Formats: sequence, C-alpha cells, structure tokens
Amino acid sequence: QVQLVESGGGLVQPGGSLRLSCAASGSIVHIYAMNWYRQTPGKQRELVADITSDGSTNYVDSVKGRFTISRDNAKNMVYLQMNSLKPEDTAVYYCHSVVSLPTGTFTTYWGQGTQVTVSS
Repeated sequence: QVQLVESGGGLVQPGGSLRLSCAASGSIVHIYAMNWYRQTPGKQRELVADITSDGSTNYVDSVKGRFTISRDNAKNMVYLQMNSLKPEDTAVYYCHSVVSLPTGTFTTYWGQGTQVTVSS
C-alpha cells in the first residue's frame, strides 16, 4: 500500500507565502507524475501543477509566475512553493501521484488534503 501525506497548509495574509510538502511512502517501485490539485466547496477539483519524474512541469494559468512545483525523487517528496497568495487561492490542496508497484501495476493515489486559507 502507498500513502501520501501532505503538510504545510495554514492561514496566510494576501501577498504571503506558504510551502506545501507531500511525502509518499509504501511499496513504491517508481513514481511517475506528482501533482497538486485544489478544491473549494461546490467546485470540481482543479489541477494546479504537475511534475514528471524527469522534472518537466506544468501550471494552471492562474498560478503561473507565483507557484513553483518541485520534487525530490530520492525522498519521494513533492513540494509546492506558493508566493504572492491571493484570496482566490483559498482551497483544500491535495497531493496526487501515479505509482508503479512491485506487482507491476500502476495506481493513482491521493493525499488527505491540507487547507490553505488566504485572508486578512
């Protein structure tokens, strides 16, 4: 079994910064894409940023230039550095990954989510 555990959420004022972390553990052979999603009540979960195992990244337009996704393959960690935060960034942020297991199968996993609130 594989677990993803997020940390780093909290309350921050507009213009502030937060750094989210996600640790993957368990019977992992290889982690392919690692992603950050976010969701607000009544809305669909939105892909915020993703990073492949070779470091290629993509961002939703609303966070380009403000958020940076990175990963440490040796530690099975993914990070999301969030700068110049805006109230509209308020959401529950979820870590998501595509993992290959010792059985040879590929499976996706979600973390439990961490709340980010941007408010004065």
